[in-house]
Amino acid sequence: MTQQIPGIHHVTAIASDPQRNVDFYTRVLGLRLVKLTVNFDDPGTYHTYFGDVTGGPGTAMTFFPWPGARRGRIGNGQVAATAFAVPVGSLGYWQQRLKELGVPTSQIESRFDAEVLPLADPDGLRLELVAGAPAPAATPWLSGGVPAEHAISGFHSVTIWAARLEPTAAILSQTLGVRPAGEAGSRTRFEMSGDRPGTIVDVLHRPGEPFGSGGAGTVHHVAYRTPTDDGQLAWLRTIAAAGYNVTPVQDRQYFHSIYFREPGGVLFEIATDTPGFTLDEPVEKLGTAIKLPPWFESQRAQIERILPKLTLPEVQSA
Repeated sequence: MTQQIPGIHHVTAIASDPQRNVDFYTRVLGLRLVKLTVNFDDPGTYHTYFGDVTGGPGTAMTFFPWPGARRGRIGNGQVAATAFAVPVGSLGYWQQRLKELGVPTSQIESRFDAEVLPLADPDGLRLELVAGAPAPAATPWLSGGVPAEHAISGFHSVTIWAARLEPTAAILSQTLGVRPAGEAGSRTRFEMSGDRPGTIVDVLHRPGEPFGSGGAGTVHHVAYRTPTDDGQLAWLRTIAAAGYNVTPVQDRQYFHSIYFREPGGVLFEIATDTPGFTLDEPVEKLGTAIKLPPWFESQRAQIERILPKLTLPEVQSA
């Protein structure tokens, strides 16, 4: 095995109300709206992206917000929790901030020698804030109302709920080259060696528990990084040779993607680091207008009539 996945690229989840989605991730969590576009498979629906200053790999939380979408059920075969990294000592600040903003939280937990604050977004999506050292490449967005000493720097990890541990552990360690890094009860940790945020995948073994169902408040897929298109093609060959049904390369405008489902049921993606979100907007204008890929530009007027109107965060310097 010569290739190794260096980290998480992005996590995509399903939301219901687009305005509520934008407000929570920008005004509550203090992330930057780095891209406002459409679902390339359903252009009558927004695709929102939130992250650090540029939405760099390891920081981008993305959503398909379908107005009126039914609530999903979190269970086995899903990414059940998405964790963001915050600086050591900042969970007290976050407890107070979330309380003042009316966001319920659970008690702080200790996990692998780190403190974890569980919470949920307005659709019930499970989130966590993990206090730890930020990745050196992190560039937190500091115009979202959260002080620098407490700001989210990107992802810390994702947690997969699995009915059977071994098949999911095998694809992570044997196919994707992710290193097993310890166990805590029914939780097994895997670590990647990249220099950006989001280098941990936890698998929580839950035999006999119900499987989840998709809908608002659930993760649609988790995407892992690969730096280049050539690397992605190598991954496509590796994954196909391992017996998985992997898609051809898909052009997602800001990155290129391949998709496959791991044995436990979670949809995995491998996405390229480039070209990135500044492809069609300068850094200072990211997320300030609806951007469409070239193949949808001729339909812009119709698409903009269909999309719900949004009030976007005020434009502030990056």
